[in-house]
Amino acid sequence: MLRAHVCSLGLVLALTGFLAAKDAPTQVINWPQTGSPVVRVTLGKFKELSSVAGQHNYVIDTTAENLWSKKISHLGFSLYLYDKNKVRIGDGWITLDNVSPGQAVKFQTTVHALGTPVSVELAPNSVPAELQPLAPPKKISMTVNSVPQGARLLVDGAEAGTTPKLVQLAVGKHSLDFSKEGFNAGKFPLEIGPDDVSGGSVSYELGTSAHDTFELRDGTVLTGDLVSVSGMEIRVRVAGVIQTLDRNKVKRILLTERDPVSP
Repeated sequence: MLRAHVCSLGLVLALTGFLAAKDAPTQVINWPQTGSPVVRVTLGKFKELSSVAGQHNYVIDTTAENLWSKKISHLGFSLYLYDKNKVRIGDGWITLDNVSPGQAVKFQTTVHALGTPVSVELAPNSVPAELQPLAPPKKISMTVNSVPQGARLLVDGAEAGTTPKLVQLAVGKHSLDFSKEGFNAGKFPLEIGPDDVSGGSVSYELGTSAHDTFELRDGTVLTGDLVSVSGMEIRVRVAGVIQTLDRNKVKRILLTERDPVSP
């Protein structure tokens, strides 16, 4: 017996050109990805059933085959659909029940998406005890953002790009590090629980660093970091760019207190 509504297997498939192509090839996915496969899922073309105000309904010709030497009593998968910005716009599921060794089951899977999907993520969500050793560690997808955006992001000390960023996190404790020119760096502890699901988000607000203030004789006020002063010019770093000011045009400089730099 098989109940279908759309699927999942622990990897990401690019669908660029896949949905629109008339004769697009099928996608064949083995689970697990390493070692001897237990299940093979074949996804056919995404056929659009309807579209209203950016909301699309698709049907997928799907085949699931038991490659294992034993009957699969129960096995569930989740399917997540993402748009070009890595925002999740749809999901669904597949459940296999009582599938004998070598048996293949064919069915149609339907999915609703708010927009046009360009990639899919497949991940097991219900694995029987006899197959648990084959299941990969559970990971969830979530969006990490910052205020302001464009901050450098480290996840557990590893480079992850700039915010906003879609990341994959396993169950357990994690550390998110944020840094951006002109703002205080920050660290955010995050814990993923076994019952957490994909689709959440976290946002971290970076504090403004203390800067020096430069008042010019024409009334202009600059905020930045004093780099050097000479008899004729003053060098100032403003928004990460060093500017040179005529010393005679500077009326007053207010220096902020800074912590001494360790040798």
